[in-house]
Amino acid sequence: MRHKTRQLKLGKLSIGGDAPISVQSMCNTDTRNVAATLAQIEALQSAKCEIIRCAVPDQDAAEALGAIKRGCQMPLIADIHFDYKLAMTAVTNGVDGLRLNPGNIGERWKVEEVVRICEERQVPIRIGVNAGSLERELLQKYGHPTAGAMVESALGHIRILEDLNYQNIKVSLKASDIARTVEAYRALAAQVDYPLHIGVTEAGTTWSGTIKSAIGLGTLLYDGIGDTLRVSLTGDPVEEVRVGWEILKSLRLRENGPIFVSCPTCGRCQIDLIEIAEEVELRLHDLPQPLTIAVMGCVVNGPGEAREADLGIAGGLGQGILFRHGEVVRRVPQEDLADALVEEAWKLAEEKRSLE
Repeated sequence: MRHKTRQLKLGKLSIGGDAPISVQSMCNTDTRNVAATLAQIEALQSAKCEIIRCAVPDQDAAEALGAIKRGCQMPLIADIHFDYKLAMTAVTNGVDGLRLNPGNIGERWKVEEVVRICEERQVPIRIGVNAGSLERELLQKYGHPTAGAMVESALGHIRILEDLNYQNIKVSLKASDIARTVEAYRALAAQVDYPLHIGVTEAGTTWSGTIKSAIGLGTLLYDGIGDTLRVSLTGDPVEEVRVGWEILKSLRLRENGPIFVSCPTCGRCQIDLIEIAEEVELRLHDLPQPLTIAVMGCVVNGPGEAREADLGIAGGLGQGILFRHGEVVRRVPQEDLADALVEEAWKLAEEKRSLE
């Protein structure tokens, strides 16, 4: 059961409540370089990113958000630290959301100014707690950035906004390790009903970070926690989006193109399954329909998995059997298996599209 949260609007996108869990990423370009930032946003949109965030380190970056917003098709979030003027400029320039911790921007009147303009323009604020930047007094109290310290930090920031009668809030609690991240989100979810943005921060490179993120985010999502997510990788942010979608697809929480099933191969495999599987996945990456595609290599598990999939092949000696919805279509020579499966997949996708 999904943790029930209130719903807010991020541009035209609904977040929380019964809205689909959204995939988010963050540009790693210099925000002041509008052309480079928009080029990266276009690549992220093509990968089906749904929310994008940009760092705002100074006034020039805040001013650049106007041009970026005009060229951006998805909700744009400004990432602000410490300086309330940057938040004011970002909102004035049309961003759809702020990532800002109100306790870090100084006097109450500064927070009031930010809240005022956010209320006027219906711009939500994400309170983003990170284990690497907790308040000094909490570190002194807890000794180090524990899950409890992260939750207390989040609740403190929430109270600041609630005291100003502002509840258009989303919250995140990120650490670079899985245990603290999961513990913090579980504890906060039991206390508030604000939408939660989930992620394991500074997860690592594409390889190691994908594994860490899949475990951490998968655990939270299986608990029903999470309304938006970001996979934080040291690399191309397009990979963050792809991994995020694969996590949601694997838990059957969202549909976005094919789901691949392929065997790990063993001594019984009598076709070049690895090459076939990699080619099929690459060529069907943009398949619009959520078809289950099985690429299996032997007669033990192959026929059963292939029959259960929308489409599948089960390999034999130098050939394979092509299945469609559990029925044998034909036998295919090894050298033609990838072509046959890809052709049948696009044909089935077109049939399904014509019925929608």
